[in-house]
Parts: sequence; structure tokens; C-alpha cells
Amino acid sequence: MVGSFTEWVRNRSDDELLELLAARPDLGTPAPSTLRSLAARAASRTSLDRALSHLDAGTLQVLESLLALSEGTPVRPDQVAAAIGAPEGGTAVGHMLDGARTAALVWDDEDGVLPTPGLEDVLGPYPAGLGPAREDRRPAPADLPPGAQPILDALAWGPPVGVVPPAGTGPRRAVDALVEAGLLLRTDARHVVLPRDVGLSLRGGRTHRTPDLDPPRPDGRGVPTAGADAEAATAALEIVRQVARLITSWEDAPPSVLRAGGLGVRDLRRTALLLDTDEPTAAFVVELAASAGLVGDDGEAPASFVPTVRADAWEEADDADRWAELVTAWTGSRRTPWQVGSRDEKGTLRAPLSPDLHRPWVARLRAAVLDVLAAQPGTALGPEEVMTVLRWRSPRAVPAEAALAGLLREAALLGVTGAGALSSPGHVVASGAEDGGPALLAEALRRALPAEVDEVLLQGDLTGIVPGRPSLALSRLLDQSADYESRGAATTVRFSTGSVTRALDHGRSGEDLLAELAGRSPVPVPQPLEYLVKDTARRHEAVRVGSATSYVRAADPAALAGLAEDGRLASLGLVRLAPTVLASSAPAAELHETLRRYGLLSGLEGPDGRPLGPVRRTVRLDRAAWSRRPSAPVRDTSADARAAVIARLRRAASGTEAAGTAGAGSGPAAPGSAGRSTAPDGGTPVRVSAADRDGPPVTSAAVGHGTSEPGDALALLHDALRDGRTVRVEMVGPAGALQQRDLKPMRLEGGRLRALDPQREAELTIAVHRIASVEPID
Repeated sequence: MVGSFTEWVRNRSDDELLELLAARPDLGTPAPSTLRSLAARAASRTSLDRALSHLDAGTLQVLESLLALSEGTPVRPDQVAAAIGAPEGGTAVGHMLDGARTAALVWDDEDGVLPTPGLEDVLGPYPAGLGPAREDRRPAPADLPPGAQPILDALAWGPPVGVVPPAGTGPRRAVDALVEAGLLLRTDARHVVLPRDVGLSLRGGRTHRTPDLDPPRPDGRGVPTAGADAEAATAALEIVRQVARLITSWEDAPPSVLRAGGLGVRDLRRTALLLDTDEPTAAFVVELAASAGLVGDDGEAPASFVPTVRADAWEEADDADRWAELVTAWTGSRRTPWQVGSRDEKGTLRAPLSPDLHRPWVARLRAAVLDVLAAQPGTALGPEEVMTVLRWRSPRAVPAEAALAGLLREAALLGVTGAGALSSPGHVVASGAEDGGPALLAEALRRALPAEVDEVLLQGDLTGIVPGRPSLALSRLLDQSADYESRGAATTVRFSTGSVTRALDHGRSGEDLLAELAGRSPVPVPQPLEYLVKDTARRHEAVRVGSATSYVRAADPAALAGLAEDGRLASLGLVRLAPTVLASSAPAAELHETLRRYGLLSGLEGPDGRPLGPVRRTVRLDRAAWSRRPSAPVRDTSADARAAVIARLRRAASGTEAAGTAGAGSGPAAPGSAGRSTAPDGGTPVRVSAADRDGPPVTSAAVGHGTSEPGDALALLHDALRDGRTVRVEMVGPAGALQQRDLKPMRLEGGRLRALDPQREAELTIAVHRIASVEPID
């Protein structure tokens, strides 16, 4: 028979410990030094609260029932199933207990199952709405006083605490009679509580009204797979087009970065007009492009959002590959675009791309939402239906309705869902295939997309019709040279002076544009379109505007003769503007030094023609080198890291590696990580009673005596508190000297140990960080 929870953990096999660290990753980061430390951490309130936040309603029912039935003694699984009301012969309770045992939320011996120490503190004092347990149980009287049964019925299913009625009334006399009969207990002058055994008796031995062991399956609207895939394909093409249009627009006119970070309201409104959509959708497109690394802050002064080098490669891919890259970025993103436009705690408006939109829980909630949709294929589920399932899956961590609605809307915009149901590409996303390769996502979308067409039917009214999904090359041509009027099974575009000018601005000539349109049209180019292109090209080439960083001028044209044609000066980008003026793409200082190096004596002048002094070079940080600097270490919870933790714990248990106990003269390791200073460190001092001050003097203990490893010391205190045993505690006294006391722990919470000193018959409270070591007394 296993004696304690700590001993049970120490007897776990390596595979079971690996499963424990996988189920509760926080137990392995930072790595515990001993198995006793691991047990203490597993029983701590913080870790238990984190573990319970991920449990479903059925498992929580099982744990509540176990707490209500246990009262310090093992409980058989069949007793838990009967108390919950699980169907006979069902295995749900057994499976849930197995999962809780893997996560060290319950432990067992030969007689049954026990709740982990500390579980009752996390779940609350009244598990399953039942009152406190008591040892002196009395048999229920045969006859209850008048008015007593309604009171018992009101408290039976919880909460078990009631307010005492006013004196002299009938209900008050009934409450007094129930207290005298032992069916109610007084907690204070105004409240009474229903004992646990009485509550179970009134419930017929049940801990819950109805079992809640199976996940709900809400009724949704049936959606054919073909319909969902068709709508998803349309949405996928649209989101790819919007991101591509955003990249092109920001390349031509980069928006500014706000001083606090993010995109301004005016730029967001301008982007929405450009994408022909509303501002929430435009905010999502911006965030999606940034998450995929296609746009970013250029880091200049003033800073702007510009396309990245990665955007060039993204634009060369086809629609399916581009969509797969966007979805892969979305599944791992921790951004909350749906919060754009809302205000934070300070009243500041949240902007797209601002640092305030980062939330670490987004990826986990997104995976949970997709899992709910995947569990009911072919069914459209709204936010209310999805919330019903998520509320059962994690009752202690219910997501916000706005976050859930925002994620569902993003899934629809991306084509992960179609008509409210998970699409065929969406099932690939939900299965986690994006981690293994975006190629699977792209292939899934290709199966849902209609066939590509590579022709446009040009018409005399300066419009063109694409009879299907345009190919990548045709899309690029039309994006540059035409404006879209309608999309759908067929796409309609219109040519105008502005659209043709846009194509010419991208480096196309009028002849090239007409030749490419003629090659993609089954009919000759209509004469109105031909006239439009030629006339716009003629006016476009009449006046030219360029840029130059610096210039060279001389009074004598002979001084500049041959410089623009000199191959050694090709890096300067010299262009002759006049016989006595050359323009250069190089900075003025570089141009000046290069010309002098080749023997041409020159002087520097300002924009007003006045001579300048020597120019000092400004040393700038290499942003590329800065980005390659090693980042802060990230806690690793991989399988290899967990295996390394277990191997270290085994070595410590076998004595081949120091387990954390300090030798004589070694540094301290108090449970609260306080040093063994010889002077007070500003912490909470040891509080003793008057009787304690009058008692015999305490003995100063040797440094390092007992168990000084923080986790082991806390584990020993928890064990002693549970078993009612006495331990020898070494602590830092008020004067900074080490003291040794034999104490019986009474309460351990909030960083304080309340204990009884049997020798002095006094109570004292000790700050945990002032405890140097703990030694069990057997």
C-alpha cells in the first residue's frame, strides 16, 4: 500500500513520468531537482489550477465526486460512477480517472483512488455543492419538525450554506430544531451549513443530479460538401486577391507607422476602400499579410509599412500555394484582429499591427474551434453552438464570445469554412497538416478550385470578360491594366485611362500591353481600346520624372568629359543632364570621395550652393546583423526535453547526482528561495506568542542540516500537514540567526506556514522564504 502522494509519484515508471510531464508541461519548466520536488509542484495550487482549467465537465464531475466520497479514504471507481449516475457497464468514468491519474490529479493504492493533495483547495470547500465532512455523524430523527423538510430540500443540491431566519419565526424554530438534531451545523450567528453526509443522504447517495460525461452535439444546419467547398474556394481566391492587392498598394504608397506602433485610422479606411471591403475585413487582411511576413515595418525614420522580400516569392506562386502560406501563418498566429477599433483599459483605440493585439491563448482557442467543427462534418455551427461545446470542454476557462465570433469569421474569410461548415481544405487545416507541409493544404484547395482560364474576351465598350477563374499570369495583367467591376463565375473588368496609366507605371510600354492583350483575347483588340492605350502611352512618355541622390557640376564641360562613360565609375550611376551637370544615385559624400580617388579635385556644396565642411560618416547598426543576434532562451517542452528531465530525476534519486541538499558551509536553498543571511532581509519576521517568548531558548542549528531543497521541504511540510506529523524546521529568526524547532504544521498557504510548537504549547506563523530546511521526525 502506498503511504503518500509523494511516495506514489516516486514509484512512477519512466513512461508514466513522461506522460505526466506531457499532460502538465509546467511541472518540467524549470526542471525539478528531485522527484519529491516534482510531487510538491504537482500538488501546488498554481499547477493544479492550471491543470483543471483544461479539463472537461465530465472529468470535473468525476473529481468532485471523488472529493465528496473520499474524506481521506480510497474510493473505488464503481462508487464514483454510481454517485454520478453513470450508466451501468459504461467505461467513461474509468477512462476519465485514467486520464486524471496520468496527470497526477488523482493517485491510488490497492484499496482505490484518492484525490491529489491540494485538489480540494482548488475545487472549493463544497465539492459538487456538498457541505463539509464531519466525524460525529448522527442518525437522522424519525420525525422532522414542521417546516424542516423544505429547508433541507433547499440546501440539498447546493449551495449547502443558508442564512438563519429572524428569531421568533417558524422557519427559525425549524432551523434551531435541525441544528439540535445534528442535521445542520452553525458556522456563525447568521449562517448554517448542511453536512456532507446529510446532503448525500438527501440526494440518495448521488453527488450530481445528472451525469455530464459525454460532449454535447448541438443541432446545426446540414451543408453538402460540394456547397461548402464551392463557397470556401471563392473565399480563398478572394483573400489571396486582397492580400496581393495590399502588397501592390503598399509598394506604391507605403502607409506610415504610428508613434505607438500600428496602422492609423485613415490608412485603414484608405485600405478598406482599396480592397473594396469593410474596415474589420481590411484589418484582418493587414494582420494576415503581416503574420505571413509579406509586409512589415521598414525601420526607417519615419517608419512605414512596406512589402518584404518574401512577398516577391509569394507573388510568383499560384493561388493554392499562396493560400496555403496564408493559412499556415494564420494557424500559428497569436494576433486578435477582431479587437481592432475597440479601446484598451486606458481608452486608447486599438489599431491594426499594434503590439496590443498579441494574445498567447489565440492559437490554442483556434485549434479548439476547428476541432469542434471537425467533430461534426457537414454541419454548419454558429458561435452559440460552438460555445456550447467549448463550455463543456473547459468549464473553468470559457472563451470570450467576441474571440470565438472573431475566429469563426476569420475561418470563413480564409475559406477554412464554407457556408458555416468545415470545408475539405478546412479539414486538412484542422488535422494539423499545416505543421508537416503547406503542400497538403495547397493540394486540398486545388481539388476544390475551378479550372483556370487564360483568356479574356475584349469588347468594344472598353470592358473584358474572363469566363472562369483567371490564371496567375492573366490576373497580374488585369490587376495592372484594368479595374474589376464584378466577380463570380465570370469576371468583368473595365479599361480606363487610369488603369492603363497604372500598367505603364509598372514598366509596360503601350505596344507591349496591346500585344499581350491581343495574345490573350480570342477576338482582335477593339479599336476603342487600341486608341485608349496608344493615346495614354503617348502622353505618359511626353514628360519624365526621375530621382537623383547627388550631382556634379563644373564651369568647364571638359572637366566632366568621359565621366559618365567611365566603367570604373559605374557604381555611381552617373547620368548626363547637361554638358556641365551629371546626376548620381550615390550619396554626395561617396561621390565626392570616389571622384577624388580617381584624381578629380572636387568640393562639397549644399543645396544653396555654399561650400560645406568635411562630412562625417554616421555609423548605423546593421539591422540584418541585429536580427541574427541570439534571442532569449525559450523553455523547451519537447519529448527529448522531458526525457532529459526524467533522466536527471532518476540520477538524483539513485544518488549519482546531487539532489539539491546543501552541505556544511554551502549556499542556502530555502523553500522561498531566501538566502541564509545573518541579518533581516526585509521579509515577514517570525511571529511568536508571549508564551513562546517566555519558553526555553532555541538552539542554533548547523547550516545545511535537514532537507534544504525548496521542493523537498515544501513536500515534507505538505505531507506533515496532511498526516498530522511533527517535523524539525530550521528557520531564520528575527535577529537573522538560524533556529531549529520541532513543529506540527496546521496551515500552509499564501507563503505562510502556521504551525504548533508542542514543547512550548504555542502557535507561530513563519514566512516560507525564511525556512532553511525541513527534516521529518519519525
